[in-house]
Amino acid sequence: MAWKTKPSGSFEIPRRDTPWITESMATEIREKIMPRYEKSMGSIMPSLHAIQHEHGYIAYQAMIELATLLGLKPADILDTASFYEEFHLEPVGKCVIGICQSVACEMCGHQALVDYVRNRLDIEPHETTDDGKFTLLTLECLGACDTAPCALVNDDRFDNLTLEQLGRILDGEQITS
Repeated sequence: MAWKTKPSGSFEIPRRDTPWITESMATEIREKIMPRYEKSMGSIMPSLHAIQHEHGYIAYQAMIELATLLGLKPADILDTASFYEEFHLEPVGKCVIGICQSVACEMCGHQALVDYVRNRLDIEPHETTDDGKFTLLTLECLGACDTAPCALVNDDRFDNLTLEQLGRILDGEQITS
């Protein structure tokens, strides 16, 4: 396996004039989230959740703004945001399909589900369709090994997922999880 290096020393952070953390979000973080923790570091995850809930993902500029608000280094925020799969650092589609790839799901055919979405939507894992409708993710354990294979579709978990059910999800049909 070859290591691919990133030009992080010359990486340009896209910036916009409007702050990602609005004054009302900053007030909520200062008054509701930060007081629950002894140290600012404890406020990172709930603050990142608030940002992602508001914007759908966490932009790099938002991480810098959060670091300033919490009195931490931007690297502390990026380390946390990039470690957990639940945080999106890029815009995602309206429908996020996260297929579990744990051992149980692997044994029960998760790869067929991943391949079905890849081929049908012409995207690879962690990519979004050009129209912004779908994002495909591969996730580690979703804690449903007894009902493998499973997937998260937005916030709904689908157990014993079949190709037929997955096709109906992609077609926009309502199916029960």
